Amino acid sequence: MTPVEIFVSNYPWATTDAELKTEFERHGLVDSIRLITDRETGRSRGFGFVTMPNTDEANAAIAALHGSDFGGRSLNVRESRDKTNPRAKGGRRTRASA
Repeated sequence: MTPVEIFVSNYPWATTDAELKTEFERHGLVDSIRLITDRETGRSRGFGFVTMPNTDEANAAIAALHGSDFGGRSLNVRESRDKTNPRAKGGRRTRASA
């Protein structure tokens, strides 16, 4: 089984690792939680990553939590993109000459 990293955003800035973990554990096991904070201020940047042990549990969490209300905000939840090649499916657009 391959762990799956999930990108989560639009949660309240005061959200803790434990709160987000509890929400995701309703849909499967959670390997880790990483909430991203500003280096200078230490304040939450409003997004983070949750790692789940397999695709089935990750997909269940994504389906259940994307768009759901969490602390009065609508969560954005999706599988994390590969940061090493963020535009793998796209390409540079060129103008067609007339």
